[in-house]
Amino acid sequence: MRIFQPVIRILTTDRTFNVFTFIVLTLTLLLVFYPLYFLVIASVSNPDAVYSGSVWLLPQGLTFEGFSRIFADDSILIGYRNSAIYTLVGTFISVALTLTAGYALSRKDLVGRNLIMLFFVITMFIDGGLIPRYLLIRDLGWFNTIWAMVIPNAVGVWNLIITRTFFQITIPDELREAASIDGASNIQFFIRVVLPLSGPIIAVMVLIHAVGNWNSFFDALIFITREDMYPLQLVLRNILTQSDVTANAAMLTGVTSYADQQRVTELIKYGMIIVASAPMIVLYPFLQRYFVKGMMIGAIKG
Repeated sequence: MRIFQPVIRILTTDRTFNVFTFIVLTLTLLLVFYPLYFLVIASVSNPDAVYSGSVWLLPQGLTFEGFSRIFADDSILIGYRNSAIYTLVGTFISVALTLTAGYALSRKDLVGRNLIMLFFVITMFIDGGLIPRYLLIRDLGWFNTIWAMVIPNAVGVWNLIITRTFFQITIPDELREAASIDGASNIQFFIRVVLPLSGPIIAVMVLIHAVGNWNSFFDALIFITREDMYPLQLVLRNILTQSDVTANAAMLTGVTSYADQQRVTELIKYGMIIVASAPMIVLYPFLQRYFVKGMMIGAIKG
């Protein structure tokens, strides 16, 4: 019996640890998930029920008036279109530059690769600031253009480090040598061999840059002055922070009393958060498996 006592003690300890971990993770999930869930049910509930505290588990007084009024506003639809364009173009440019630069820096036969990497890393700690960037964008003639939104932040150094590490771990030198013997050039090897083996890191980069481009509003605030080029986040920011909801005739058509305006305004504010977040929430489940794998592989060493 004494022989099995240490084994029983270990199993009991593991079971206790697993129960404790399960409880902690469940509470963490609830803390993260419930605010998002509350936004959803509040956006389709009667604002009076939200104010009274009746809405906490299920929607009360189901209504989609907030969403119908949101999409009745042309500025929201224009913002959606602009954000979609900025996100698609910006993500493509960022992923293309990050993958090519990361692969080049992972190659041991690249002369001066450590020095080049040092220049990249320095930019993580030293930034020229907003005024030099403003002057640069102005001199390039990029005001009120898509390039002001997608070029300045196209490559993130941290993402570059993760990508370089992924290639160092995943793509062995022997594979490159074998392709070279078969007559493949560097470009052919990268396109036909490296990219097909890089699904996880591509998914990581797509998700990171897509979320970054979709949520970007500061560059638009500085470099975009035409309202027909505002991204969705800037449109929503103007509405939420400048109280434009009460002044927007398209959203408040048919609302006369002040009390009704306040009620509809609350519906619109909850709804706009959902509208802005939905595309990225929908995208994440499709990339989540690759995202975790790519981040783990790319962060092992560097």
